[in-house]
Formats: sequence, C-alpha cells, structure tokens
Amino acid sequence: MNDLLIVIRTTVDEWLRTRWSDLQFAQARSALLVCLVLLAIAAIALVARGVLARSSRMRVALPGIIPAMRPSRGAAVRHLPLLLFLAGLPFFAIGLADPHTGFAQEEVSHPGRRIALVVDASTSMIMQFKSARLNKQGESAFFTAVAGADQFMRRRMRGPYHDLIALIQFGNDAYVVTPFTTDYDNVRLSIRLISDPREWGRFSDWGTTIVEGIDQAVNLFRSFDFLNASGNLMIVFTDGRDSELNRMGKPLDALVDQTRKYHIPVYMIRVAFNQPFGRVPEDTIWKPVVERTGGRFYAANDEQAIFDAISDIDRLSPGRIQVRQYSIQRPRYAGFILIAVGLWLCAALLKLAVSAFRTFP
Repeated sequence: MNDLLIVIRTTVDEWLRTRWSDLQFAQARSALLVCLVLLAIAAIALVARGVLARSSRMRVALPGIIPAMRPSRGAAVRHLPLLLFLAGLPFFAIGLADPHTGFAQEEVSHPGRRIALVVDASTSMIMQFKSARLNKQGESAFFTAVAGADQFMRRRMRGPYHDLIALIQFGNDAYVVTPFTTDYDNVRLSIRLISDPREWGRFSDWGTTIVEGIDQAVNLFRSFDFLNASGNLMIVFTDGRDSELNRMGKPLDALVDQTRKYHIPVYMIRVAFNQPFGRVPEDTIWKPVVERTGGRFYAANDEQAIFDAISDIDRLSPGRIQVRQYSIQRPRYAGFILIAVGLWLCAALLKLAVSAFRTFP
C-alpha cells in the first residue's frame, strides 16, 4: 500500500509539472476515432431503448404526487455519479491520444535518498562470519559485509525509489570506489569487484579507521554540493573494532557535529559473528556516536540480524530528493489516465455503496 501511494504521488507530481503547451499527441486521430465509435454505440443504445420502450405493453403504475409537496433541494445530488463519470471521459480521451513531451529539462522530486555505502576492508574483517545466503565468496566478515551492501541495493531497486548511491571502501584510509550515481548496475558491479578475494588481497591498507570512512563520505557529499540538500544518508558496514576517535588531530565530536549540521544520519551495521551488543568492546563507543548523528547502531551477530537491519534502514529511509532531469519523447499519459480512473472509481463507489444515489427520479 505504501508503494502504491508513492507511485500515485509521483504520477500526480509529474502531471502537475506538465504544461499543456508542451504536449504532443502521437495518437490523436486514433483517440478521436475511438471516442466517436463509443459515442455512436451509446447513441444507438439510447435509440434502441426508446423504441423498445414504446413497443412494450408493460406499464409502471405510480402513486399520485400531492401538488403541495415541494421537491427536495438535494434531489439533484443523485446525478453526482453520472457527473463524475462524464468528468473522467475527457481525461481518458487525452490519455488515449498518447501525450508526450519532446526534449525537456526540469527539476523533479523523486522518492529516494542520496546514500553513501561505506565498507570496511581492514584486516580484522577476515574473522569468520557464518552465513548461508550472504557470503558466497567465503566465511570472512568482509564478504558478508559486502554482500549486505549488495542486498540493500537490491531492496532499494525493488522499491519505487530513485536513489543516488555511492560506494566507499576504507582501511586506515578511505577510497571512493563509485561516486554518486543512479546507475545501480554500475554500483553493483563495483561491489562485486571489491568482493573478489584476489582484489581484497591486493588491498594493502589493512588498518581500521572508521572515522576516515565517515569523513570521506562527508567530503563526497560536499564535492557533489549535497550538504545543504535533504535526503542524505550514510550506511557503514564494519566489524566495529576500532577505537581511533581522531582524524589528523580532528576529534570525532567535530565530525559528528558536522554530520548533524548537514543532516547526514549514519547507520552502522556492526558485523561480528555470534557477538551480541557489548561483546565487542568498541560497541559502547560507536553506538552513542552514530545515534548522535540521527542514525542507528545495529549489532549484527548473525545473518538474520543483518537482514533485519537492512529492512529497518529501508523502512526508515523513504525520503524525497530533488534532481535535474533531461528527457526526450517522455510519455505523459499516466496522470490523465490516473485522474480518469480515480473519477470512475469514485462514481462506482457512490453508486454501489450509497443507497441515495440509486433512488428512482
């Protein structure tokens, strides 16, 4: 139901942005022909009904109406379903004519987020994490974390979202693997590449500095001029075994204040097999840190906990983003058809559910 509401809202927003002067109708003649045929069928049906009514000997007897009785002022309301049905016909006809726009540049709003996926590739991620569905490459926590990032991507792709997603890998230093893009296939390809055991073996930056990954993500938001935009989000996949709270003399508190200032909540999925919250000493450090940014901390100690964390982040991250969009020959019929169907459904609902609209004139 939530996805349906998002689709309806997106369609209505697109229809409101469309100017009549920009529309071109590829099937105008076909739509006109269909409307004329339907009108002719309706006229023939009315004529046939009138002829049959005159030739029939059946009559309906009605009681006399006392002249002193005044007609009800609300009697005309019974025609509301018919009026709604007739109001939907022009919108249906326009949608049937296949309206579209040529080359267009517009600022559009989509359901989605700007999401930075930050993955820990340090030496400590070699520790075992048993998973039947996530770590096909091996039983290291790194493979599980990367597969978790890919699983989050798949979940967003199945939804109605138009996210901008970036991928960052970190050890002692952080590296941008893929900058912000709407090309999900490109991001997933990058995820598969860094999850290759040979590629991970070539990653020489074996230390763990989570602050570096977070700071690199913030700098990436800054590079794309997203800091003052709404809908930013950061997800960190790490084993959490890092107590380094400074970056080049810059305390972690300053970095946290920066993420709060620019409204970039940090969601951390701590990947450590069979280690509930508190069993990893650094849990008590990172949980309050990420919660101060407006995000959440997930102590994922098994496969199901990772799936639950991904589902929770997806649920908490509908959001909307404003992007500049260029299009050529973009169809615009959806809004007109949606309005026509909405009016017809309202007419049917009134006619079938409310007895006042079924009374005899």
